[in-house]
Amino acid sequence: MRAAENLGGFKELCARPIPPGVLAYDETGTVVGWCGVAPRAELHAFTHGRTIPHVDDLPVWAVWCFRVRGGHRGRGVAQALLEGAVEHAREHGAPAVEGYPVDNGDRKVDTTMAYVGTRAMFERAGFSKAADTTSVLNGFPRVLMRLPLP
Repeated sequence: MRAAENLGGFKELCARPIPPGVLAYDETGTVVGWCGVAPRAELHAFTHGRTIPHVDDLPVWAVWCFRVRGGHRGRGVAQALLEGAVEHAREHGAPAVEGYPVDNGDRKVDTTMAYVGTRAMFERAGFSKAADTTSVLNGFPRVLMRLPLP
């Protein structure tokens, strides 16, 4: 999609009754991070893309983007956002949550490319690798991680 279509699609997502993400706040109440999470079926890139596979027909929710404000990185904000995204999906009846992070091992990921998260971050939140993808970001392969929800 082109930028204008992306913006229009994002505005449509934000206008829905269920917010398409979660926010992280610091101790002063300032927003320091955002994580996108919504039903995968509502996200054009994951319903029409060819690099991220569909494991099955389960109506999963997808975690697709992390943004952490400069000066707050390296403090666990993204991890807290992921945990909040899982809880948000659970509260809205998601049977499972997927993410598509880079599998970077112990190598550093450029902060401009870390918006998908890392495999280790998803593993710390209880996710397991469900599939390989053909997507590569910043030289790292991306994997499909999934967390079934009770």
